[in-house]
Amino acid sequence: MGDAEQMRTPQNMPDGASASLPVWDLRDLYAAPDSPALLADLDRAEREAKAFATAYAGKLAAMPGRTLAATIAEYEALQEILGRVMSYAQLLFAGDSKDARIGQFYQSMSERATVISAHLVFFTLELNRLEDAVLEQKLADPDLARYRPWLRDLRVFRPHDLEDSLERLLHDKEVTGASAWSRLFDETIVGLKVVIGEEELTVSAALNRLSDPERSKREQAGHAIGRVFGDNIKLLALITNTLAKDKEIIDTWRRYPTPGSYRNRSNMVEDAVVDALVAAVSADFPRLSHRYYAMKAKWLGLEKLQHWDRNAPLPGDDDRKISWPEAEEIVLGAYGRFSPELASVGKHFFDHPWIDAQLRPGKSGGAFAHPTVPSVHPYLLMNYHGRTRDVMTLAHELGHGVHQVLAAKQGYLQSNAPLTLAETASVFGEMLTFRVLLDAETDPARRRLMIAGKVEDMLNTVVRQIAFYQFETALHLERRGGELLPERIGAIWREMQARSLGPAFEFTPEYDVFWAYVPHFVHSPFYVYAYAFGDCLVNALYGVYQSGHAGFEAKYLTMLRAGGTLRHRELLAPFGLDASDPAFWRRGLDVIAGFIDELETI
Repeated sequence: MGDAEQMRTPQNMPDGASASLPVWDLRDLYAAPDSPALLADLDRAEREAKAFATAYAGKLAAMPGRTLAATIAEYEALQEILGRVMSYAQLLFAGDSKDARIGQFYQSMSERATVISAHLVFFTLELNRLEDAVLEQKLADPDLARYRPWLRDLRVFRPHDLEDSLERLLHDKEVTGASAWSRLFDETIVGLKVVIGEEELTVSAALNRLSDPERSKREQAGHAIGRVFGDNIKLLALITNTLAKDKEIIDTWRRYPTPGSYRNRSNMVEDAVVDALVAAVSADFPRLSHRYYAMKAKWLGLEKLQHWDRNAPLPGDDDRKISWPEAEEIVLGAYGRFSPELASVGKHFFDHPWIDAQLRPGKSGGAFAHPTVPSVHPYLLMNYHGRTRDVMTLAHELGHGVHQVLAAKQGYLQSNAPLTLAETASVFGEMLTFRVLLDAETDPARRRLMIAGKVEDMLNTVVRQIAFYQFETALHLERRGGELLPERIGAIWREMQARSLGPAFEFTPEYDVFWAYVPHFVHSPFYVYAYAFGDCLVNALYGVYQSGHAGFEAKYLTMLRAGGTLRHRELLAPFGLDASDPAFWRRGLDVIAGFIDELETI
């Protein structure tokens, strides 16, 4: 098994264009799965983790602030070693989940890292047992004060910590619990073949067909995807039921009041703020998605839209193919127009093999930015088909990557922003790119198409993700009464989709299985509202930028550099914004409504 650079080029990609797309080189992490450096890191981490537990377990309360700070620094260094190993294993697996040897390596690394980190479980538990007054006294030391944000966020989970033996048990069983079911899901999805006519496509490629200009091709793809997921729905429903029950058991033991509460704590956002977001978006379904899709049905000359029409190009939209070099120029140009520093950081991703955009069998669908560890650099994954939407995806993921680079100086424990804020730079990057393209367009017909495309992207990010969140919430709550049959899961899905997308759609029973391809439901339950949070936040933030807010660029870069050290209130205050104010969400939603208003007048 060689390194990522030697992964095969696909044989079934159209026009051979995929072979020229960039593929990442993971050797900045490790040279190969059997790399001596990787094996040495694991051995060193195991030795040092054992020594760490022996030296410090039961002794934190008596430590002065400076000593505790040095101990946290040791802990951080150990976590970074394990983070580097697991980043490499995860990225290798994302690059080719079909290779059994890569799957075996990923599982082996997960198990080894779990064994090593078990020696460190005591540390955060013991820190959380310190009384507030005792910890505050220690924080008077400047060395420890550096870790105040991490300690603050750690103590959010204080009421939910269990006794050491239970925490150790949950930790050790993770590799045979949720992680194992997630791996089964990944390997199942990448192994599926969608047959459309004479072609045999991956799920990712088949889903891309749902954006084809020819309705017959979209319909073919919709039916084919429905058949494949329908044939596998019992297994996918079993995975979903098992993970939901597993989560319920852990949530009950940890005393989380709702299925989404753990995610909200992790995102460092109050339940009430999330509830306000969900309520605001739900109330605006008629003003946003219902209104837009009614217009789209008329534009397409259809009485009713089917699920395969949701992402259909509009009449007159040739959606010309955009080459990779052209996409790079567009995105970096948009970033540079706002901030030369932002573009300079972004250019590193293109100048080095840090992006994997190639289409190939076995590769994960969708897109992500993996921060790896501060001592290396992030990697970006996407599947580039040459469409305008792919350019926006590139702008989105590059925003994540730039954010991660700028925040790296905060160190391993404090560089990653909560999910709600992690979407800020990515969505802002999309908005910058869209505005540059829109401002350059003078043809009213093309402008209409561009605005409509942006509206669809925003509806997918806001309305669709909130509908996903409501689906998850309903599913997890109902699962508490017993296992759900695939038909019942499908009914919940159809109900939420119909409610959010509106009467312009006629959802056939075939669509009931389409919940099964969404990986967030498996990997990161209740993650999805973070996209809507980020989009609405950026809409409000971009409005401040457009108003000519003094020093906006410098404040924005400072916000990104903060990583996970500041909460949403502190980050938004310099811009005069407050996410706890219900009017904040309305301000963001008004931007989407404004675009729809403009479409009605063109």
